[in-house]
Amino acid sequence: MVEAYRPQNYKQALELMGEERVVPFAGGTDLMVKSGGLSGCAVELDCPAMFIGHLEELKKVEADENCIRIGAACTYAQILENRSVPGILKTAVLRLATPAIRNAGTIGGNICSASPAGDTLPVLYALDASVVLESVNDTRTLTIREFITGPGETFIKNIELLKEVVIPNKNFDAVFYRKVGTGVVNSLSKVSFTGLAVIEEGAVSGIRVSFGAVGPTVVRSKKIEDHITGKNLLEIKKMVPQLARSYSALIDPLDDQRSTACYRKSVSLRLLEHFLRNVLK
Repeated sequence: MVEAYRPQNYKQALELMGEERVVPFAGGTDLMVKSGGLSGCAVELDCPAMFIGHLEELKKVEADENCIRIGAACTYAQILENRSVPGILKTAVLRLATPAIRNAGTIGGNICSASPAGDTLPVLYALDASVVLESVNDTRTLTIREFITGPGETFIKNIELLKEVVIPNKNFDAVFYRKVGTGVVNSLSKVSFTGLAVIEEGAVSGIRVSFGAVGPTVVRSKKIEDHITGKNLLEIKKMVPQLARSYSALIDPLDDQRSTACYRKSVSLRLLEHFLRNVLK
């Protein structure tokens, strides 16, 4: 049997994190899979679990002129209902699993699971999202790129909770998200792609491109983006083969039960080409 805590408030949750090693969870949709709870067997954890899905400090969505803050325990369903959430993040959430999972699963869980195929991660990378980590005595903010260090690995300390995700406000003229999965219902990601761009007077003044499920972490290259920035749309279309080669060198997918590395790389580059040729207008 797994020992579990349900703190009365956020302060008590932080205190418990500082006193002993516990596994915090809200929706538990990833935790149940990883711990064997969906196989008909008892959940197996090497330390107590702590439920945090009821804590109001983790369930807020707040927006101002600079950014939007999404609490780590906000469910996907909450994200879909909130008008302040960027549309491209909602698009990714809509392609995520089934309504039942979206009613329970949380954005914080998706981030902390740090799966290379995590549905929200390529969008959060492209939106320059940051995460706020909090312990009893300290609060720190990391970019999502800094926070996720590898497959299933993050920079969070045992004494910290992920409190919220911070997304800077930014308007884009070209917005594109596509997920290629194993099916329509409960689709598991084979490849996902996010493209965002600001276009001024026929030229790209800012661009962000990210790929999911094709490397140990989300693939995004500031160097390539800087190379594209400032070019007019005709120049960019002529650069597509060169840009495809540059991204191909960064994309390093695996063969697994969902797909092959060859397929993943081919689809990723086709999505890139579609974005550069057809979405940038």
